[in-house]
Amino acid sequence: MKKTILKKLFIKISKFLGYQIIDQANFYSPTLDKELSNDLSSINKKSIVLPLGEVPITKKVKSVLLIFRTNTDIEIWDQNKRRLFEKPKIEYSLRSLNSLIKSIKFSKNKYSNINFKMIIVDDKSKKENFEKIEKLVNKSNLDINIISVDHEKYKNKIKPQKTHQTFSNLASLLQCFELGKKYGEDLIYFVEDDYLHFESMLEEMIASYERIASQVNRDIFMCPADYPYLYMNNQKSNIIIGNKRHWRTINQTLCTFLTTKILLNKYWENFNKTCLDRHDPFEKYLNDIYKDEFCISPLKSLSLHLTNINSSYGLSPFIDYKKLWDANEVVDA
Repeated sequence: MKKTILKKLFIKISKFLGYQIIDQANFYSPTLDKELSNDLSSINKKSIVLPLGEVPITKKVKSVLLIFRTNTDIEIWDQNKRRLFEKPKIEYSLRSLNSLIKSIKFSKNKYSNINFKMIIVDDKSKKENFEKIEKLVNKSNLDINIISVDHEKYKNKIKPQKTHQTFSNLASLLQCFELGKKYGEDLIYFVEDDYLHFESMLEEMIASYERIASQVNRDIFMCPADYPYLYMNNQKSNIIIGNKRHWRTINQTLCTFLTTKILLNKYWENFNKTCLDRHDPFEKYLNDIYKDEFCISPLKSLSLHLTNINSSYGLSPFIDYKKLWDANEVVDA
């Protein structure tokens, strides 16, 4: 009896002092009151990964704004190729949006104190495609707004381009960045409509952001996809522990990435310049940011970039592509 009372007192004192007790014989933490196979972390408070211990969270996430950029007509911009599965572009847009909706709902169930919003920036979809997107949005019961790209607004800002497609791509991207600057509060996820996301994508991005940004004591960039081109040279990376997987440092991304309102404002000139002309590479001014800032991508991938099967910017390795594709089919669109 005395031993039990002393044990309970020791657990209470340990919790009060911020220490965690591990009962490795029973694979249990009495201070957390959790099996060690469960998620031991607490969003906005602490990140715990066995056997590395606890990271106090100083970079707390309060809101996530997703800005989803769609073009339901152009198969692959700037290329004469077909995507994996060779379906009409609207099919990729719908499945991509559906996977994002699933990921938001999954994260909302775990992180009820985080506010999620989405803005869809649609690049002149024909009526039947727009209505399919609208139907999926209405069924979601999430905070999602749809707006159209304002081409007229950017006619005198973006340099003349060889094709209207290129101009339109630059205009839609610039409008997304401007919306992030105007409406973003905390984390902002810029995402294109040819990415499929695992349901746990946002959960892992948010929890890993809090852990890693708190460890390095700075805001960071995160790319959700593990691109093939990262393995085609001898580029050295640092490997970091996230919430439930490893992450690696990278110095390039495409135009799908997560960052903070602070970094968007800090590097606004780079974001703006990215959209004023067609650069080579397209993301030249974004990649310049990563020379000074921390940018990471997951191992293994949280999202799948559905391009041509031979593209070095496309299919992440070790993913069941067909299973993820089928899981995000929109049946009644």
